[in-house]
Amino acid sequence: MYILHVRILSFSHIHVLLSVARFPLPAWSLASSLPRARSTPLAPMAAASSSSARGHHLLLRLLALLAVAGNAVAAGSGAVVGKKSAALSLRELEWGAAARKIQGGRYEQQSKAQILGEHRKAEGASRATTVLELKHHSPATISNQPAGSEGYLSRLLAADAARAASLLLPRAASIQSRQAAAQVPLTSGIRFQTLNYVTTIALGGDSSGAAAKLNVIVDTGSDLTWVQCKPCRACYEQRDPLFDPASSATYAAVPCNASACAASLKEATGAPGFCARGGGSGSERCYYALGYGDGSFSRGVLATDTVGLGGANLDGFVFGCGLSNHGLFGGTAGLMGLGRTELSLVSQTASRFGGVFSYCLPATTSGDSTGSLSLGSDSSSYRNTTPVAYTRMIADPAQPPFYFMNVTGASVGGAAVTASGLGASNVLIDSGTVISRLAPSVYRAVRAEFARQFTAAGYPAAPGFSLLDTCYNLTGHDEVNVPLLTLRLEGGADVTVEAAGMLFMAKKNGSQVCLAMASLAYEDQTPIIGNYQQKNKRVVYDTVRSGLGFADEDCSYNM
Repeated sequence: MYILHVRILSFSHIHVLLSVARFPLPAWSLASSLPRARSTPLAPMAAASSSSARGHHLLLRLLALLAVAGNAVAAGSGAVVGKKSAALSLRELEWGAAARKIQGGRYEQQSKAQILGEHRKAEGASRATTVLELKHHSPATISNQPAGSEGYLSRLLAADAARAASLLLPRAASIQSRQAAAQVPLTSGIRFQTLNYVTTIALGGDSSGAAAKLNVIVDTGSDLTWVQCKPCRACYEQRDPLFDPASSATYAAVPCNASACAASLKEATGAPGFCARGGGSGSERCYYALGYGDGSFSRGVLATDTVGLGGANLDGFVFGCGLSNHGLFGGTAGLMGLGRTELSLVSQTASRFGGVFSYCLPATTSGDSTGSLSLGSDSSSYRNTTPVAYTRMIADPAQPPFYFMNVTGASVGGAAVTASGLGASNVLIDSGTVISRLAPSVYRAVRAEFARQFTAAGYPAAPGFSLLDTCYNLTGHDEVNVPLLTLRLEGGADVTVEAAGMLFMAKKNGSQVCLAMASLAYEDQTPIIGNYQQKNKRVVYDTVRSGLGFADEDCSYNM
């Protein structure tokens, strides 16, 4: 009698086996690559001649095919495999707490030079990839409220709610500018200061070639990159010196008859540029007016200049030179637009970087911890601990800047959840929104399962905080075991939210720690996966192959 042990390969394992060198096989194309009976590695050996041996090999072949088929069916049916729970130190949730050290593997205590320079291979091997630092942005105060205070966090959550609401508005909607003869469209909304991420760019160049170093917010939900410029009529306070176009030898205003002033700008912002004389030259220049859902805005001159990204310099980069700007941009110099239209940084640099970028957002709220923004397809700079699993990137013509994907299933703490909203298409992934918004039916199911498991572990409930309605009193606990949310994406890729992305600390003493997700108002609204749930993930955007990739990675590097 034979006792047969068969290890059922998960869908993700099969995906890895079928990956190719530079771009792993997209998960959604795997169905056509499943092995046929005569090509299975468990086919009978030619030397096997006895009937028992033939029967044994036929059984092995059948089981292997059933395993592959079963996993493919499971992928399509919403069966979700993921890590059930993880221990979380509450110190990781404290605003401004010291960054935790990198643990395990060859990435422990990497130096800054290693993090940002190791991607450089032999000359010519990967000339089209550059890596930039990515940090949390943490202004000291908002309206005289100390960072980390209840009032501070409450206002930030309200700002995030305004951004999320603005993402749900039709792009055709617009408001009339009071300061210029143009319509200011409603596009992606307010920048959520503390929980957003910034990187440093170099812009322009004086007679000696020196460029201005500017810290800008990284936003996948916006297209036009803009910075505040001299002479600024009405600008918010920023930490870097204002960019001075007059000091840059490579600066030029975009003329009114340029395509960037008309069709491209309209696609990026919802409204074309408008012409006016200015700058002392007497010639007409192209002006832009970019509005956000909460009333924030940037208005100014559309221009070109040389931009420095890591070690790469790009000439003729189109950006907004903001002369009138207002909003909670928190002391940064402006914004980097990583959306999908022609004026986004991704599209403008496609010939250099191939339309591919990725980021790794550090989990800690300390400014001492640095993640990375990688432009280009070279993956040698990644620190991922799991293979990059891809799902299909979806475009919506009605909302051209945004990146969408399909979520087909979910589990919490290893327990599958069912909801009518699961399987719906066009879930938005956005680096500028913080707290994820789920369809009401999905949120209720996720919340109920999380509450069941967390309450059963002995953690008492606490009142809700701002838009977060499921909170707990964790006073006296240094560490808690957190049920994890796993999302099954179209094609079978599973993405598990890490423990620090599951909870939001509303009170420093731990008496109010909340489930870090919220519900949309209506079932037919667009769900949003925010940056809080993307922490410690390598997220890859391949706009050429229309793929979104995800892998686990410890993104918190101490500088």
